[in-house]
Amino acid sequence: MNLKKELEQRWFIYQKSSENVFEKFEKWWENFYCWFDPTADSLHLWNFIGFMLAIHLMKQWNKYFALVWWATGMIWDPGGKESERTFLSEENLRNNEKSIKNQISKILSHLEKTTWNKFDFEVVNNVDFYKWFLYLDFLREVGKYITVNQMMAKDTVKKRITDPDKSISYTEFSYMLLQWYDFYRLFSDKNVILQVWWQDQWGNIVTWVELTRKKTDKEVYALTFPLLVDSTWKKFGKSEWNALWLDRNKTSPYKLYQYFLNTADDDLEKYLKILTLVDLKEIKVILDKHLKNPWERYAQKTLAYKVVEIIHSQADSESSSKITEILFWNEDKVSIIKNTTKEELDIFYNELGWLEYSWENLFELIVKSWLATSNSEARKAIESWAFYINEQKVIDTKYDFSNDFINWKVLLLRKWKKTFKLIIKK
Repeated sequence: MNLKKELEQRWFIYQKSSENVFEKFEKWWENFYCWFDPTADSLHLWNFIGFMLAIHLMKQWNKYFALVWWATGMIWDPGGKESERTFLSEENLRNNEKSIKNQISKILSHLEKTTWNKFDFEVVNNVDFYKWFLYLDFLREVGKYITVNQMMAKDTVKKRITDPDKSISYTEFSYMLLQWYDFYRLFSDKNVILQVWWQDQWGNIVTWVELTRKKTDKEVYALTFPLLVDSTWKKFGKSEWNALWLDRNKTSPYKLYQYFLNTADDDLEKYLKILTLVDLKEIKVILDKHLKNPWERYAQKTLAYKVVEIIHSQADSESSSKITEILFWNEDKVSIIKNTTKEELDIFYNELGWLEYSWENLFELIVKSWLATSNSEARKAIESWAFYINEQKVIDTKYDFSNDFINWKVLLLRKWKKTFKLIIKK
């Protein structure tokens, strides 16, 4: 299957500046880039979509330049915001850039071992484009190629100018100049000819393509992928935990696994194609098998396993799958925990979260476990029969749980159907 057909069938193509882009990137050894804002010390699931597109392009032996917007992050994009955002310190930006670089390197490194592909990539910090750039030189080299009329015509700027209750500073207004110069410098310094990003940046990206052509008399390209929403039009990558991070310390592999395990049937095909490297023919087989017994959630389990495997590791997928099977698909959880090895118990501790038992009061135990915010809330939940200890419903607010520790060391506390905590006895 050629590159264009593969990307189309995986729903990665929304707009492209030229059909020539696919022919060029099928012939290998071309360079492309996708950028990341260093707003945090980790990428999140929303970034992961662009990252997967980059993987498909790298599989064709093209080189990926991950542009970390260190310099641009000092200013911020006016798009989608009602007012000026707070600047991050240089120390924070430097730490975030380092963390993101390590994260990308780690994911691609273990992917090379599991897929037998060689992924060629380089992380670029755009602060290098500007740190010795004098302001007068910037106006001559960049400012002369774009008009104020063009800049004010952008929707992100127009909204902030026309609304009397809002405004935009010159700093944020000049943001798009930096965005374009990034593309120009990557092209002139690294021979990067393609930028890939979300569809909502199409207007900006084609402007940068045209400006680079004007300045260099050479053709560069743009490719956008669609904004991803689920079947309820909710933005992909959000949950009751808010943003889902690729850093295991912010979002554990188990929580990531649970997010995909709860995928609606209507979203399965789309997510399997975009977020995994499973062959398209195999995806059809998975979906056909799922339709025969949808209550077994075969496709959801496959999706969750494959995504966690890419972001973290096969071992994390295995442990997340095992914990899920025990907690949600096995009736006799207490017997299983009784016979669990120390190594397996450690997996439970790491994935579910645990607390050392040091309270005699049931209310305090629940609040300390973050399953209620106050004693009164805990009381109401107990009276509503929301809590289970070792899978036995708690119906008495004075219930004595001190003798319920399995093998004298572990107690399984559950709220409603899906929220578990392990309590460890000192």
